[in-house]
Amino acid sequence: MSPTPFTEQYGQRESMEYDVVIVGGGPAGLTAAIHLKQLAQQKGTEISVCVLEKGSEIGAHIVSGAVMDPRALSELFADWKERGAPLETPVTEDRFLFLTSQRAYQVPNWMLPATFKNHGNYLISLANVVRWLGRQAEALGVEIFPGFAAAEILYGDDGAVKGVATGNLGIGRDGKPSEQFQLGMELHAKYTLFCEGARGHLGRQLQEKYQLNAHSDPQVYGLGIKELWEVPAAQHQPGLVIHTAGWPLEHTTYGGSFLYHMANQQIAIGLVVGLGYENPYLSPFEEFQRYKTHPAIRAFLAGGKRISYGARAIAAGGLMSLPQLAFPGGALAGCEAGFLNAARIKGSHAAIKSAMLLAVATFEAIANGRQADVLEDYPQAFKRSWLYQELHRARNFKQWMSKGLALGTVMTGLEHTLLGGRVPWTLHHRHADHTCLKPASHCKPIDYPKPDGKLTFDRLSSVFISNTHHAENQPAHLTLKDPTVPSNVNLPRYAGPEARYCPAAVYEFVIGSDGEQHLQINAQNCVHCKTCDIKDPTQNIVWITPEGGGGPNYPNM
Repeated sequence: MSPTPFTEQYGQRESMEYDVVIVGGGPAGLTAAIHLKQLAQQKGTEISVCVLEKGSEIGAHIVSGAVMDPRALSELFADWKERGAPLETPVTEDRFLFLTSQRAYQVPNWMLPATFKNHGNYLISLANVVRWLGRQAEALGVEIFPGFAAAEILYGDDGAVKGVATGNLGIGRDGKPSEQFQLGMELHAKYTLFCEGARGHLGRQLQEKYQLNAHSDPQVYGLGIKELWEVPAAQHQPGLVIHTAGWPLEHTTYGGSFLYHMANQQIAIGLVVGLGYENPYLSPFEEFQRYKTHPAIRAFLAGGKRISYGARAIAAGGLMSLPQLAFPGGALAGCEAGFLNAARIKGSHAAIKSAMLLAVATFEAIANGRQADVLEDYPQAFKRSWLYQELHRARNFKQWMSKGLALGTVMTGLEHTLLGGRVPWTLHHRHADHTCLKPASHCKPIDYPKPDGKLTFDRLSSVFISNTHHAENQPAHLTLKDPTVPSNVNLPRYAGPEARYCPAAVYEFVIGSDGEQHLQINAQNCVHCKTCDIKDPTQNIVWITPEGGGGPNYPNM
């Protein structure tokens, strides 16, 4: 067992042994657990598997569009319909609009690339799909521990990952144990699989330790902001999928919107803004609020009621940004690695497929008596899979779109509509998102209108309906390497972008007793989107896991 800062006072942490420990109870983590158990059943053997989930329950931290391609789910459960999987609303119509400030121009369907055609796909709440996956996993004997955040990676003497430790509970804001203090638990495994989602806290550490991205392009991200509305029946068209590009974003800023007509007179509406944007005055949250005021969009929401809000960064770099997937004692799957297909605006099918491939490699290694080595079969199986072929066809999408809407549209149409993704050239991501901000003196401030409280809203009222909660007396999980940098660098050079890129009002500059502006961190507002960890231009902000169970509690996002 590993020493802790409180070993002398409280003794060593207790430990539990498993064949496989999985960090993250999203679609990838639960799929890996399920498929490991399926493989064991097929072979007539036993395998012990546990899943750690930092949310208060499975699905609590899951937010996504989402249109789901059921291909991978059908490989996991051929009878998913009979099992009651919550894929209830098939796509009935696709529309793609280019927006100006007042007009909308629809692309004829015959001109749409196959990546934007969703026949055979389903409109879903990914949070509810994940809850269903959790029930399937438990029925197979997977041990699931919601409310327990994996806070530390454990290493063996040989340098291989040997498991993780959950965070200590009951640490006060001053960093000292309170009356409710409890030591974290160590979970040891033959292999530890990391499925935390985009920009995972532990995944980032693993990439640095093992140099997993030494031979790949920088990962690039988008921030997805979503609301769920209940609308009158007259303007609701179940199965209608609308995507847009253009306004309110400048043509040089990557991004686009989605508007999905779900079941039960609900509409999922959101905006994705590429975090490689240059103007520090841009606010993705305010851009989303502006987007809803467009005549072609507000008509769907008129008379409706906003019932939920959420935000999450997505890994959009695609194939060229995938890191080395396996390392001694473990591997990455799902959005932790970056398997999302930005061209299709879909990641759940990729998370499921990558996790199935990883489960096979892990099971075979254990069955052959191996442990804590590198699961080389996993990346090799990925390269032979339909998922690799899909991502390879889409490998240039984000790069073209980052060059501007006009050029990106033309080249995406050429590659996907005329050439079917079979092109001899490959573009690369050259810059990490945090390097892209220009000094404020080189940019024009953006004047955003005040919210009306009916169609458009402020951040705090939005955070309220995300059901976000953190234990008040705990150390801030949003940490600064150097507390002087926000006031001395970010504020004078970039006009304090922290106050704008965060979609949850976590960061604000306030006047201190010395009359100077200082950064105030309202960590209790954090919806765990990871934008600050990605976009901070000085990379001074580091997101770490809060006490387990903290964060948003999304009911059906």
